[in-house]
Amino acid sequence: MIKICKSLLIVPFALLGKSVFAQQVQLSPEVKQALSEVSADKIKADITYLADDKLKGRAPGSEGYQMAVDYVIAQLKAVNVKPAGENGTWLQKVRLRKAFIKNSALAITGPTSIAAPPRSFVIYPNPVVDTVKLSAGLVFAGYGISEPALGYDDYAGMDVKGKIVIVMRGSPQKFSSSVAAHVMNSTQILKVAAEHGAVGVMIGNADSTARMGNVSRGVYSIMDDKGDVSISRTYYSKELSVYGALSYSLFNALVRQSGQDLQQIPAKLKAGQPTSFAINGGVNIGYSSTYQDILSYNVVGKVDGSDSKLKKEYVVHSAHLDHLGIGMPVQGDSIYNGAHDNASGVASVISIAKIYSGIKVKPKRSILFVLMTGEELGDLGSGYFAKHPTVPGKSLVADVNTDMPTIIAPLLSVTALGAEHSSLANQVAQAAGYFDLAVEPDPEPAQARFTRSDQYSFVVQGIPALHIKYGSKTADGKNNLNDIVGPWRAKYYHKPQDDINGMFDFEAGKKYAQLNFLIGYLVAQDTARPTWNKGDIFETK
Repeated sequence: MIKICKSLLIVPFALLGKSVFAQQVQLSPEVKQALSEVSADKIKADITYLADDKLKGRAPGSEGYQMAVDYVIAQLKAVNVKPAGENGTWLQKVRLRKAFIKNSALAITGPTSIAAPPRSFVIYPNPVVDTVKLSAGLVFAGYGISEPALGYDDYAGMDVKGKIVIVMRGSPQKFSSSVAAHVMNSTQILKVAAEHGAVGVMIGNADSTARMGNVSRGVYSIMDDKGDVSISRTYYSKELSVYGALSYSLFNALVRQSGQDLQQIPAKLKAGQPTSFAINGGVNIGYSSTYQDILSYNVVGKVDGSDSKLKKEYVVHSAHLDHLGIGMPVQGDSIYNGAHDNASGVASVISIAKIYSGIKVKPKRSILFVLMTGEELGDLGSGYFAKHPTVPGKSLVADVNTDMPTIIAPLLSVTALGAEHSSLANQVAQAAGYFDLAVEPDPEPAQARFTRSDQYSFVVQGIPALHIKYGSKTADGKNNLNDIVGPWRAKYYHKPQDDINGMFDFEAGKKYAQLNFLIGYLVAQDTARPTWNKGDIFETK
């Protein structure tokens, strides 16, 4: 049991009934009226425009993305939202750098000869150092996790200073889905390695059937105005100068040369038994990178709060505005329109802004609407905003993110990704209860959805955040929505077929916007600032 404001109690998400909190939220007639005016037709219209072929998939830096920016600004202006970007504008500049590997070489040194042909390894390009040469020892560091407070540390007793660590992607079975997603994230793996003095990270592939990744199409980072890296998923610092991957055959050969059995390691790590050891050998690595710079934008608007003190704090409603642009044709179509992903999320944020226009007495805290670039490139635009907000950083109290709400069936239950880590679970429970929505655990923990969208950028900056997704309940009582979503996702997700002609339930979109509004509104009205749960993995982040 955990406490919520005014001494109310909530039970864990999985036990919430249909209307446990229906009587707990008291809204003024004005707020109720504004909520009722959310229009399914307007949500459809917004998605239709943003997913039109003329926007050509809204790739960051493209003409189509700029059309989306202009459209969103016009919609926010129409509902009396104020600009909150840089220098009194609606925009925050996001300087994207696309880096390419020009050439790369890797040679294993040690007691025996181990071949490293070009297809046995991948090196990611470096966004700031165009030529890198490095000779270093090797250490196998399990999953690359260092969480002593959770009873697991791959680095315990290991000296990795000046060495390249080889890690496997994964986490102990005992970790919750969101904790596992966090510690497996590439940014976190690089950060932990750097903190222990490593000079590089290589991901070892333990699956003999898996193919190596392809970086020939480039890797994106965000640069600051001084030319340094601000946000990257493949680069951490100049001191950690190598990030890449090893094929199964090369990884296995290094493990065998060190007297270990790769077949036994995954089970030990999954059982929570760190299995780190020094590799009997070293590596010589050399590579060079080239760059292409692209200018894109986040859109930022605000509604001022009503409390003289709390109006200096902000609740964020976010959604990514970009999609994949033009790509490989599928069934004769090469425009990746991104209707669900994420024109539907942007339409939801526009609807939330419209609700606030109908409320004369604004909530105590101010509201920020942030439509972000570069999510499809690795949550880059959100990463930049969360790290360099256009308002004072400490004034951001929470983020309610919207990404591909999957509005394909009536919304009867939801899961609140990330809310279990903070007091935001309270507002989720209250708002869901108001709309007679059940709150369920994540139905797809293996998807690691908590770290795969923009809310995670706020989390790593210490700001409680969540992302509402669909639950399992269905109108026919079978409660198997995930079985419906699976085939739908296979057909539409990141495909040109994700356009306005696909499957939609716009009434579900309406309820989704209303729910997200109410969550944010309750946070903005609460005099207590959202907090991480005591002892939570993100409490001190």
